[in-house]
Amino acid sequence: MLFTLLPTFAVTAKTPDVLQVALLNRSNGVAQLARLKADGHVERSPLDNSLQTPLGSIWKLFVYAYAVDRQLPDPGYTCQGHDKEEVYCCSQKGERIDRDTALVRSCGLYFSPDRLGVDAKAWRAYWQQRIIPAGLLELPAVAPKTTVNVQALLQALKVLPAQQQARAVLLDVLLDPHRSDLITHLGGRLRVKTWSWYRNQDPNQRIGGFAGWLTDGTPLWAAGQGTSVDILAKYGQVLDSFLPITAVQLEADNCVDVNLFARYPITAVYDRHKQIAESGVLHGAYRLQFANGNTIGIESAGDIRLSRQQGKLLLRARMPREEYIARVLDREAAASPLQAARALAITARSYLLQNAAHDGECLLIDDSSASQRVAPRPASEASRAVAAWTADVVLAGEAVNYHLDTAGPNRLVWRDAVAQANNGMNFDAILQQAFPRNSLAGWQKPATACETLADAEDWLKKKLPRWRELLDREPGYDETSAFSVCRLQAGPSHVDKNSRRIFVRSVLSQQDRLDITHEYLHLAFEAYPSGQDENYIEHLARRLLLEL
Repeated sequence: MLFTLLPTFAVTAKTPDVLQVALLNRSNGVAQLARLKADGHVERSPLDNSLQTPLGSIWKLFVYAYAVDRQLPDPGYTCQGHDKEEVYCCSQKGERIDRDTALVRSCGLYFSPDRLGVDAKAWRAYWQQRIIPAGLLELPAVAPKTTVNVQALLQALKVLPAQQQARAVLLDVLLDPHRSDLITHLGGRLRVKTWSWYRNQDPNQRIGGFAGWLTDGTPLWAAGQGTSVDILAKYGQVLDSFLPITAVQLEADNCVDVNLFARYPITAVYDRHKQIAESGVLHGAYRLQFANGNTIGIESAGDIRLSRQQGKLLLRARMPREEYIARVLDREAAASPLQAARALAITARSYLLQNAAHDGECLLIDDSSASQRVAPRPASEASRAVAAWTADVVLAGEAVNYHLDTAGPNRLVWRDAVAQANNGMNFDAILQQAFPRNSLAGWQKPATACETLADAEDWLKKKLPRWRELLDREPGYDETSAFSVCRLQAGPSHVDKNSRRIFVRSVLSQQDRLDITHEYLHLAFEAYPSGQDENYIEHLARRLLLEL
């Protein structure tokens, strides 16, 4: 007989030691509830429409969505050491965190509506045009003790504003270095805000869980006895077996264009009727003939385009990033053994991030033995599952590469990875052996490790005394030498204010020096509004370089 849930709270004093997980089907809007036991036993039932849950820290997700969607300034939060709640914000006094970090760490002090200047009337007007659980239209109710309907919460998560950014940011919950077992058991599959609260309002008893999404945007909510940290640690392996493996969908910022057979001249492309294929989008099976006399079959699901340029036949495929990773896995190795395949998928994704060029909205990379080879057909389901399980996880730090059987520095050797996996090693341990100076990170924030650019750092520190007189006249300037200059692996130059790291490519060109100066000024003005003004920072950086 299935356990009957009480309508007031999801977890009561009489609740058995289980984890309740609700998933909303995005296509038909039907939610299912599962009760997971630590031994792996699962009971399923339709979600009771009367089921309620405390908000706990989930209220911060709604404030985050409001602030991001309305493009409110990110004021940051600096810990002063006077509030015990800062333990959820910073590791030490004086540390400053941004909005994304505050969401991951669950810093309620950052998201205080009063501190952010959120107006109750503006809040109500905004959410009246959107979906939010009943009661949360009134700003004072946006608090951890408030209870909401679970079904309504899932429906709100389904269409939550700024969802794509929140999902990218919340991958860091699984990447917390203090809870490494989470990424080991769950990969990149969950994008959730954790929550904890008091059971039956008793401060000596805790309930907790999480709410958010799977990688394809499927909303979910979970609750159990204990804090969220306890629950994720206890049920990580059970969740891995229970949760479906879902693929990230093709979106404007996760597509990859691939120049197929970039180093092998193609002399002819034949369709299934053995006729010369016309230029344009290809559909179905084709056979290629190369200049060296070899032939190969390819298959296009409308994702490959044939063109003729200056007498050359060119094939370019466009696909979602995780489909690309799955096709690399099919071409370069295999989807098994599983832990080795996961290690290679993360390595291949890291290589893509570090080496691909940008071509419009997509990344661009050659299909070549000089970079990564890609299967010229839709990926196998097994490889897609590996890519989806590790979605968006990359290696941060030094440049990475891999090879079938030849060892080298910062290189994953597939044959070694296979042997390690067969001996019981998990993917993260395999990666740690291959890349000891790298760490796991998310695609959106891969620069969590620093390869120091000593010459760039020296150049900047020598410039600071020469700039001091001019900068001291600028309101809000606070000279600092507490920074590192690190080699940028991919993407535009930037500064990580949390770690005080400036990421640039080098100090060789005038543009490089402008980038270093620009990012330093963001640090020096971080406590003042002008530090958020890109035009002001860029103009000031140019003045420093041209006048001094």
